[in-house]
Formats: sequence, structure tokens, C-alpha cells
Amino acid sequence: MIEAAWVLLSIGALAFLVRLLIGPSLPDRVVALDGLATTTIIAVMVDAARSDAGFEIDIVLVVALVGFVGAGVLARFVERRGA
Repeated sequence: MIEAAWVLLSIGALAFLVRLLIGPSLPDRVVALDGLATTTIIAVMVDAARSDAGFEIDIVLVVALVGFVGAGVLARFVERRGA
């Protein structure tokens, strides 16, 4: 089951990366970046479940907080820019 999760996460991350690179607009890129951060968080959680390690939960919390604050800042930038 973990291998299937890795495959699906890889496909999702690749799709978000493509959307991040080709756009077409700034809001599309912001949403893709937030989705890529979420995919990274889930990948770390799957790895924590596989290895039965507890320290990776700290990594997940830090990445989630950075992603949340970053998404808020980018949303405010897009709103002020009027894109």
C-alpha cells in the first residue's frame, strides 16, 4: 500500500510541478505551489509511517506552517497585484 501511495504522490507532484512551471497565470502558480507543499507534507508522513519514526512529525509541522504562511503571503500579493 505504501508503494501505491508513493506512485500516486509522484504523479500528483509532477502534475503540480508542470502547472507551476507553465502557469498560465500567477494565481495558477500559487495554487500549484501550495499543492506541491501539501504533497511534500503527505510524502513525509507516508515515509514516517513506513519507517515508524516519530521525529518526522516535527518536519511535517514545520513544512505545514511554512506552507500556510507562504500561501497567505502569496494570496495577499496576488490580491494587491490584481492578477
